[in-house]
Amino acid sequence: MSKRRYLVAIGGILLHLMIGSVYAWSVFTGPIAKQTGWALSSVTVAFSIAIFFLGMSAAFMGRLVERFGPRLTGTVAALLYGSGILLTGLAVQLESLPLLYIGYGVVGGLGLGAGYVTPVSTIIAWFPDKRGLATGMAIMGFGFAAMLTGPIAQNLIAGVGLVPTMYVLGTAYLLIMLTAAQVIRKPRPGEVPAADIAKSVSLTGTAMTANQAVKTRSFRYLWLMFFINITCGIGLVAVASPMAQQQTGMSAATAAMMVGVVGLFNGFGRLAWATLSDLIGRPLTYTLIFTVDVAMLAGILVFSSPLLFGIALCLIMSCYGAGFSVIPAYLGDVFGTKQLGAIHGYVLTAWAVAGVVGPTLLSLSDQYFHSYTYSLIFFVALELVAFILSIRIRRQFSVVARDEKVTDSLERQH
Repeated sequence: MSKRRYLVAIGGILLHLMIGSVYAWSVFTGPIAKQTGWALSSVTVAFSIAIFFLGMSAAFMGRLVERFGPRLTGTVAALLYGSGILLTGLAVQLESLPLLYIGYGVVGGLGLGAGYVTPVSTIIAWFPDKRGLATGMAIMGFGFAAMLTGPIAQNLIAGVGLVPTMYVLGTAYLLIMLTAAQVIRKPRPGEVPAADIAKSVSLTGTAMTANQAVKTRSFRYLWLMFFINITCGIGLVAVASPMAQQQTGMSAATAAMMVGVVGLFNGFGRLAWATLSDLIGRPLTYTLIFTVDVAMLAGILVFSSPLLFGIALCLIMSCYGAGFSVIPAYLGDVFGTKQLGAIHGYVLTAWAVAGVVGPTLLSLSDQYFHSYTYSLIFFVALELVAFILSIRIRRQFSVVARDEKVTDSLERQH
């Protein structure tokens, strides 16, 4: 068994740890607003722009992974994301809000898209028999990154100031990502044991190109399921603290502690659910994810106990993280791994849309109704739609499997 694949996995985890620092943006929003005099809402817009460009750029970046290899796209990701953070520091120094949007939002967002898709299909190629575990390892790094970046950034800001902090972090991201990118490559013939490849699970027995995949009903179902999962999850992430205080009377300090615990479930959920999917299959895993989401969202609507509310939110966040880690392996099961990076990139456009829709729905609900109830009811309805889609796609694959068995039986008879 090649030890090289563990080095590739470590490189992928490091890459995602760096770009996952985008989730620590809230650490910078207050200090940036204070130093420049910009409105907090104006600073927050930079994050939305970055997530939008992450999702939209992932589509064509996924194609570049397949065409030129992960080492090149990882290098591009390092240059773009590192430069985006450096430009953010310059924007604050010059007090230029447009430069903040261009630097952090556009340039940094393009780096996020390139970095996100770079290791996923590659690691799956090294671990074909454990697709869920492979994607869970890489994407778990993205989920935990804020826990690493947050304290470091806070200490740096307190010690050397905001602008130097951005320059230090931008340089660190650039160097670490450049180093990590150099070890990420596709396996050569013979580097992955034939037994592992033979154990690779396939639901359809096909190996589609990206252009073929996006035209299928299965792709539309998976896109919608991913969109709904992220819409509800990212919306709750954006308002977890104020919602907890409003729904249960939780204190601000307790709500802040709860948000930290929720982050752990977001990170661990990525690995736990993805690993489970290797044991029970991706179709059943997604059905279970949406079952938990429906039950816990309904619970949040009625729970007045801070403890029960917190438990429900933690479970929902584990499912939110699971959406990211299970979908690449699911795509590999359905469409094969021939152009998995490109197909994964296309499905990530759902993230770009969800990043706008989820928080907007909850903020509008609070603004016009002074309550999150209506948005939560809508989220329950969305999750029910996703649950139904997960059942339909499972039945579709059951038919394919049955037809394959009939074909095999007829071939043996002849």
